[in-house]
Amino acid sequence: KLQSLKLLWTLKPPNRTFHGHPRLLTSDVHSQYESIRRGKQEIPKYFNFASDVLDKWAEIEKAGKRPSNPAFWWINGKGEEVKWSFEELGFLSRKVANVLTEDCGLQKGDRLILILPRIPEWWLVKVACMRAGIVLIPGTSQLSAKDILYRLQASKATCLITTDTLAPAVDSVASQCQLLKTKLMVSKGSREGWLNFSELYQNQSADHSCIKTRIEDPMIIFFTSGTTGSPKMTQHSQGSLGFRPLLSERYWLDLTPSDMIWNTADTGWILTSIASFFDPWVFGSCIFIHNLPQTESAVILNTLCRFPIDALVGAPTLFRMLVQNDLSKYKFRNLKCCMSGGEPLNPEVMEQWKSQTGLDIHEVYGQTETGIICSAFKGMKIKPGSMGKAAPLYDVQIIDKNANILPPGQQGEIAVRSKPIRPLGFFSEYLDNPKKTAESERGDFYVTGDRGIMDEDGYFQFIGRDDDIIISSGYRIGPFEVESALIEHPAVVETAVVSSPDPLRGEVVKAFVVLSPAFSSTDLKSLTRDLQDHVKKTTAPYKYPRKVEFVKELPKTVTGKIKRNELRDKEWGRI
Repeated sequence: KLQSLKLLWTLKPPNRTFHGHPRLLTSDVHSQYESIRRGKQEIPKYFNFASDVLDKWAEIEKAGKRPSNPAFWWINGKGEEVKWSFEELGFLSRKVANVLTEDCGLQKGDRLILILPRIPEWWLVKVACMRAGIVLIPGTSQLSAKDILYRLQASKATCLITTDTLAPAVDSVASQCQLLKTKLMVSKGSREGWLNFSELYQNQSADHSCIKTRIEDPMIIFFTSGTTGSPKMTQHSQGSLGFRPLLSERYWLDLTPSDMIWNTADTGWILTSIASFFDPWVFGSCIFIHNLPQTESAVILNTLCRFPIDALVGAPTLFRMLVQNDLSKYKFRNLKCCMSGGEPLNPEVMEQWKSQTGLDIHEVYGQTETGIICSAFKGMKIKPGSMGKAAPLYDVQIIDKNANILPPGQQGEIAVRSKPIRPLGFFSEYLDNPKKTAESERGDFYVTGDRGIMDEDGYFQFIGRDDDIIISSGYRIGPFEVESALIEHPAVVETAVVSSPDPLRGEVVKAFVVLSPAFSSTDLKSLTRDLQDHVKKTTAPYKYPRKVEFVKELPKTVTGKIKRNELRDKEWGRI
C-alpha cells in the first residue's frame, strides 16, 4: 500500500504553491524527498522521525545553516523559561530514551501512556519513544481515574508517566491493571511505588542509538475524543504522522526555519502532535508553548504581543473568546497567520477578528483517524463558512449512503477515497476493533461521519455530524447554521444546538446558550424571543430554535469539543 503511493502521486501530482519562500535546504531534510513527491522514487522502507528529521536538523544547525532561533521555546507565565536547539533536544531525548529502555525495561513495540500538561517533558518523552520504538499513547491531564482505568485496560500499556497531581488517581485503579509494570512521576517530590522521572533522566547517559523502524511500524495511539460513543484506539504509524508532512508540508502550514508557531491545543489531542510537533519541525521551525493552566484572553493576547510568534493555531472557542476583547489595545509582535481547527468557526467570529486585527483565520478540518483533510491554506481565497479544499494525498468527496459521489452543491457525507490506494496519513486501524475499522469504510471511501457540501470551486462546507442533523417537519437542519446565527447576537458567548422531541414535528431545534455577563440580568423570556427573531432574520426561518435553555457552561470533551450527544440524549430522556 505504501509503495503504491508512487502511482498516486504520478497520476495526481499536488498543486502546491510555496508562496515565495526559497527552499533553504538543497541536499538535506527536504531534497531527499523531492523525487518521492514527483513519483520517481518509492516510499522508503525504513523511517524514524527522530533520526531522519530531528537529527538532520541538528546537523544542519551545527553546520551553521539554520537561523539561531530555538527549536523549542517554553514559558509558564511565572518567569520560568526553557529554550532548546535541535542539538539540545537530541541530547536530552537520548537520555530519556535510556530511562525508558534501561531503567524501565521497555522494548520496541511496548506501549506507554503519557499524561502530562504542556510541560517540556512531554516533548522529550515523545521524541524518546520514537528513538526507542515505543508506542506512545498521549492523554489529557483532565482525565479522571475512570478514564485512566479504561485506557490502561484497553491499551495494555506497561508504563505510565504523569505528574504528582494525577498519581493518586492512577494508584486508585492500578490494582485492576495487571500489565502496568512501571509508573514514572514528573515531580520534585517522591511517591511510594513511583520512579522519579526527573532524577532518572538527569543522571542517565546521552549515548543512545536510534532504533531502526519500518515506515508502517506503530508510533502513536490516540483515543478518540468520544463525541459519539466510547473512545476508540486509533493507531498511527511512523509514516502516517512522521513521514506524511514531508510530502504535503506546505499545504496548511507555510513556515520557514526562522518562524515560530504557537498551538494552544491540549497535549492529548492529535492537533498538538501535528501543529506542535511533526509539521513545524519538518520546516525546522520553532515550536512555542505556554503552559496555560487556564485559557485566559489577557494571557493569550499579551503573549502574542511579547513574543515573536508568527503563526497561531487554536480551537474556535479560543477565537470566540478573544474577539470579546477590544483588540485595538494590543499590538501583536510578529503574528502573520491564524488557524482554527477542531470544530467549525462561525463566520461572524472570523469577520470580527479580521476587522480588528487585519488577519484572516484559516480553517483546518481533520480527524484523529486522518490528520488534516481540508484546509484554507495561506494565499487561498477565504470563503466564510468554508473549511477550504482537500489536502494533498487525499481525494475528498461528498457521497451518499451508497457511496456514490454527489455533484457540487448537494449535501452528503464527507468522505476520503481509501481504495484501491490507502493514503499515507491514514490511521492503521482501530486497535482490537475490526468491526469499527470495517464500518469506517463504505465502498471505496473512508466515511468521516460528518455531513458537508462541496461547491463548484472545490471548497468544502461543514454541515454537522451525521448524527447531529435535526429533521423537523421533513426539513434537515444542521446545528452549525443555527449556532452561527445565534453567536452573532451580542448576548451569546457560546451555544450548542441539538434536536428535541416534539409531538407535532417529530423533533425541533433546541439551543443551549451561555450568556454574556452583560446580559445576565436580562428578562429571559424576552431575550428568548429576541434570539428566536434574530435567527429567523439571519437564516432560513424554519431553522430557528423553538426551545432555548440558558446554561452556565456547555459539556465538553477533554479536548474542548462540545458534547452535543450528551445534550441530545438528555433531551430525549436517554440520560
